[in-house]
Amino acid sequence: MGKLVNTSGKRKTAIARASVRSGKGRVRVNHKPIELVEPEIARLKMMEPLILAREKAEKVDISIIVEGGGFMGQADSVRTAIARGLVEFFNDEELKERYLKYDRALLVNDPRRHLPKKPLGRGARKKRQKSYR
Repeated sequence: MGKLVNTSGKRKTAIARASVRSGKGRVRVNHKPIELVEPEIARLKMMEPLILAREKAEKVDISIIVEGGGFMGQADSVRTAIARGLVEFFNDEELKERYLKYDRALLVNDPRRHLPKKPLGRGARKKRQKSYR
């Protein structure tokens, strides 16, 4: 058995854990090939780091387990986990620069979280109207 790299990615409440090992270019998300992930917009987002890595992505098998959050939060966490895994597996500074130039969120978790609800309103910002008449 060859080299194995474990990485993770986060977005909102979604957490993705990726295992990268040498192989034939297979990518599975929750035991399902990435080509079958629905909806299409989430699949395209997940495949961005693979497209940017070009032929390097064809030399590794990536297995990702993702849980929590909605489908777009999961897609963002998966793309971060894949990108980090590829950079760490190949230890490639040029690939890291390419990812950072394209989108910093590929390698850095998004720290934004949901604001807590406040009193006198239905959510974090919305308040009941005051009447002045």
